[in-house]
Amino acid sequence: MGSLYKAAAVVVLLALAVGCATDVANRYYLSEHYPARDPTTVELLWRRPDHPFIVMADFQSRGESPEDIRKKAALIGADAVIIATIGGLYDRSTEWAGTDKESGTYTHITGTAILYQRTSNQ
Repeated sequence: MGSLYKAAAVVVLLALAVGCATDVANRYYLSEHYPARDPTTVELLWRRPDHPFIVMADFQSRGESPEDIRKKAALIGADAVIIATIGGLYDRSTEWAGTDKESGTYTHITGTAILYQRTSNQ
């Protein structure tokens, strides 16, 4: 009977761990608050944009997706969010990162929410 309880406890712990964001840290830099916007209008960027911007906030966590970070950026009124993923799995039999079948995995995600700087004619 003890092993049944242990198995049930493991299943419950796994269920709690899967789908839960951990190691969450959010840092907001602006004192002005902006209205939330539709997440589909927030650009998802994988590199710094070419045009000028102001950093609104930084988000980081484990267990979240780029879409989760986009939603956080939308809640604070960001125009875009710059995503970076860190860590992940790797295949020991593959030497080159570009050919590694695990190259799309990550353990940690960060996002920088930004507002594009408006010029006088925008």
